[in-house]
This record gives sequence, C-alpha cells and structure tokens, in this order.
Amino acid sequence: MTRLIFIFGAASGLVSVVLGAFAAHGLRGTIDERLEHAFETGVHYQMMHSIVLIVVGLMIEHWGKHWALVWSSWSFALGIVMFSGSLYLLALTSMKWPGPVTPLGGLAFIVGWGLLTVAIWQNTAP
Repeated sequence: MTRLIFIFGAASGLVSVVLGAFAAHGLRGTIDERLEHAFETGVHYQMMHSIVLIVVGLMIEHWGKHWALVWSSWSFALGIVMFSGSLYLLALTSMKWPGPVTPLGGLAFIVGWGLLTVAIWQNTAP
C-alpha cells in the first residue's frame, strides 16, 4: 500500500512538471487566457498534493497504517485526478462537462486534509 502511495505521488509530481513545462512553452498564447490559468491551477494543485502524498506515505511508514492516513492518501489521489484532470480537460478540449467534476475534486482535497488532521491529532501527544 505504501509503495503505491509513493509511486503515485512521485509519478504525479513528474506529470505535473511535464504539464507545467507544456503550459509555459507549448500552450501559452494558443488558448484563451482564462483556460490557460485553469490549466496552471491544475498543475499547481497537482504538484502540491503529489508532495503531500509522499509525506503521507512517510507518515504511514512511521506511524503504521492508521485508517485516517490511508483514507487521506486515497482522497488526495482522487482529488488530483478529479480536480486537476478536469481542469486539464476543460482547458485543452473546451468541453463543458468536466466543469462540475472540478469541485468534487476540490472536496476530495478538503476531505484528505481533514483526515490528515485527524491522523496527526490521534498520533501525537499533547
């Protein structure tokens, strides 16, 4: 399980760097500025949460498979796919249907952070 978290976090970080470079060098000026900003937001959130996934993996190795850490990692991974993925699709294809998926990905990020807070609260001494 922890290996999967590390692999997803590292691969997602790699993809976010590639997509960030694509946005800066290949996408700039080719799409509407609003869509370009949405794409860059997706890259930013993907990178932040890729790093957090690796940190959660380290926490699981240190504290064990605490239920809140495990569910937090799943929430962060789901958030990356739904939030960032929907923004990429929206920017690159101009399809409208990914728009409602974005807030669900944001909700997954919020749940992930909440669960991470619970895990830290339960695993640290006052």
